Amino acid sequence: MGMLQTMRWFGPHDPVSLMDIRQAGCNAVVTALHQIPVGDVWAIAEIEKRKQLIEADNGRYSPLHWAVVESLPVHEDIKKGRPTRAQYIENYKESLRNLAAGGITTVCYNFMPVLDWSRTNLNYEMPDGSLALRFVWEDFAVFDLCILKRPGAEADYEPAVREAARRKFSQMTPEEIATLTNTVLLGLPGSEEAFTLSTFQGLLNEYATIRDRQLRDNLYYFIREVAPVAESVGINLCIHPDDPPKPLLGLPRVVSTEADLAELMSACDSTANGITFCTGSLGIRPDNDLPGIVRRFGNRIHFIHLRTTKREENPLNFHEADHLAGDVDMYAVIREIVLEQNRRAQTGVGVTAIPMRPDHGHQMLDDLHKKTYPGYSAIGRLRGLAELRGLELGIVRSLEG
Repeated sequence: MGMLQTMRWFGPHDPVSLMDIRQAGCNAVVTALHQIPVGDVWAIAEIEKRKQLIEADNGRYSPLHWAVVESLPVHEDIKKGRPTRAQYIENYKESLRNLAAGGITTVCYNFMPVLDWSRTNLNYEMPDGSLALRFVWEDFAVFDLCILKRPGAEADYEPAVREAARRKFSQMTPEEIATLTNTVLLGLPGSEEAFTLSTFQGLLNEYATIRDRQLRDNLYYFIREVAPVAESVGINLCIHPDDPPKPLLGLPRVVSTEADLAELMSACDSTANGITFCTGSLGIRPDNDLPGIVRRFGNRIHFIHLRTTKREENPLNFHEADHLAGDVDMYAVIREIVLEQNRRAQTGVGVTAIPMRPDHGHQMLDDLHKKTYPGYSAIGRLRGLAELRGLELGIVRSLEG
């Protein structure tokens, strides 16, 4: 059995429909209840309502089911280690129990402070005319130094970068400044609401005294609290790596390398404490051995994001490449995933068909004329899924021979 093929769906307002996902060949959906405020309990009634929406046409068409929650957000007070985290952790546990009651057994989360993934361009034109997501370090410095004007930001950039950023900012139009600002401040995936500059700086200020070690300790405290509940109800938790996998805006990032993953897995020795293996995020760093991570942590990988990024002439810059191009050796990665699934089938331990979704497809063809969530247009992900599906089948057949 191959990987469980899924796509992310942002709910009833997603311009990519459930029928689109079904026709892409998926038999499962990755979604979340974005309408519920972060930290509140996901009630059974709301979970069932979303399940019923996903399964409404199963009697007539190829069935879909809700396989993965992405994400059940971790409240900022938990990340900061505030006394109020106790109640938010209890709410998290209750949400896990309710999800398990609804038959959902995989829950993705992240521990990135303030922002989720960060990019500086949502419409980077590729050679074939399609549009991709891109991150440019100099542009990020423009935002940090010249737009946000974060106190202490100077220390995070080399003199040449600071000079280039200020020179570039002096030549930008008001429209270009607004576009860069809104791109960096884009809110949670599934939301089109961005932070305001003043609100954002206030959130950064709350992390002024929280450094790398403290954030790690807060993460380990959280997972030690919730993993036993997850394990008891049959849920696998899986953390998403930092994106990009490096400190930004003075904020620590603690899930960026294989060493970070190893420390987290050791902090709570439970299979419920698992990994969302995102080849795009981890692959941005050349020091992350992606096939090796699958070999060494295969039994803790509960969810897979397959995409690849391409480091540019300045290796601090990158863009989303075609799924079989870029810096990720997708053949080697999927071969290790197939071997891990074979091991699970032979031992009877673990989910044999690991949920996978193609991530961050290019905007192309008819989707160039539509409004879609950045990175989540239909046709680009369909192309990626088709390529990944074919690669996996070829690997499976070669191993059988």
